[in-house]
Amino acid sequence: MIRRRRRTHLLRRLLLLFFIINSISFTLYFLLSPPPPSPPTHTHTQTHHHPLKPWPILPSSLPWIPSSAPFQSCEAHFGNGFTRRLHLLRPISDGKGGFFRCLHSQTLNSSVCEMGMVRMDPARIRMSVGGEAVESVIGRSEEEELPVFGEGAFVVDGGGGEGRRVVEGEILERFAPKGDVERHTMRELMESVRVGVIDCGQWIEEPTLLVTRFEYANLFHTITDWYSAYVSSRVTNLTGRPHLVFVDGHCKAPLEETWEALFSSVRYAKSFTSPVCFRHVILSPLGYETALFKGLSETIKCQGGLANDLLESPNYHKTARLTEFGEMLRAAFDLLKDEHHILKQASGHNVLFIRREDYLAHPRHNGKVESRLSNEEEVYDALKIWASDHSKCKVNLVNGRFAHMKMKEQLRVIQEASVIIGAHGAGLTHIISASSNAVVLEIISSHYRRPHFKLISQWRGLKYRAINLKGSYVKPSKVIDELSNIMRNLGC
Repeated sequence: MIRRRRRTHLLRRLLLLFFIINSISFTLYFLLSPPPPSPPTHTHTQTHHHPLKPWPILPSSLPWIPSSAPFQSCEAHFGNGFTRRLHLLRPISDGKGGFFRCLHSQTLNSSVCEMGMVRMDPARIRMSVGGEAVESVIGRSEEEELPVFGEGAFVVDGGGGEGRRVVEGEILERFAPKGDVERHTMRELMESVRVGVIDCGQWIEEPTLLVTRFEYANLFHTITDWYSAYVSSRVTNLTGRPHLVFVDGHCKAPLEETWEALFSSVRYAKSFTSPVCFRHVILSPLGYETALFKGLSETIKCQGGLANDLLESPNYHKTARLTEFGEMLRAAFDLLKDEHHILKQASGHNVLFIRREDYLAHPRHNGKVESRLSNEEEVYDALKIWASDHSKCKVNLVNGRFAHMKMKEQLRVIQEASVIIGAHGAGLTHIISASSNAVVLEIISSHYRRPHFKLISQWRGLKYRAINLKGSYVKPSKVIDELSNIMRNLGC
């Protein structure tokens, strides 16, 4: 026992030393690449100072220092595997001028890049305005909403070589490969950046994320964008939650309220009526480049683990990063609390049934969702009877009509659920924010055998069960049998 305690104490000291060394290394990286000086003062220049929201304290948070974890490890996939550094443009010798640098992940084959002292001219970006009510732009094509960058859309302040591209050719292929994406809009943005002399009527002093989106109305794909933006903010060591600018022309969707809760402010590029200069911008990779999306076609051998355990005993096959991110989503809406207070036997167990409902998602959508469970209403009615007759303990059946619920309410019912059940659909992505004790029961039509939620459950460390159908009809008795087994395992 004494030897074991000594060994544990030694491991903790070694781990602490490892964190200190890596933190010093990471700090030196940024000290050796200092941000540019404050923008020049002119009578016509407006410098905007908007305080950033602080990062919340998250129970599962681990240090976001460059990881020494090996290629393809869990931390390299979900955490800070962005360890390869490249300086494409440094401040000029007298300390003035902008910069362009990238952090590359070999595992994800993706980069988080930063620019300093950069001008964006929205008039040189061809796309729709963005942020409109969906009803006002019905029928607008996706091509109109995606950005096309003209000459001078983005210019980094620099001495000499005005007009040259900052990143191109072999460097662009290595650090921002197109991959399988038909239009890699962030790569196109990077390719458009030029060096030049900049002058603006307005300056944004605080760090700002630039984000381009595709499937902005779908919860699964939007969560991949949220995760990419969160990771980008963390690996670049931002002291507060950055501002965010959408460099796309999509209309306003219900999911935008979460962007606003996660970050300090949200604007559309076209909402600026004249060129604007940023002291520090971060280019967030596409959501398609996250482990959440790549794991659908690649094998990622990761299991969810507890942050405290991983802090004491690092394990390359476990991750707490998705749990941390789920806590971040809840904290953004002031819902974060000790999970021991979430599930109370005295008040019974909540069984959340996630429903699929019709709603107008985007300008090319007819407002109808495709049914994944043909007798959903029949199943829900049977579950109501089952829950009311459950005698061993109280069972509360929660009707998860997410399409017409505010995000805060969606997250609240997710975190309070003992069991989360639903047909395969984007709403199940919310299990990222579920309690670590929750059980997931997915009903899978034979037309939609996809691994999304089994994998997310695995990466979160959640218990997962599935009912695989022939077609899209399920016998209510089959669902009740599965739920009854789950409740017995919960001691109910």
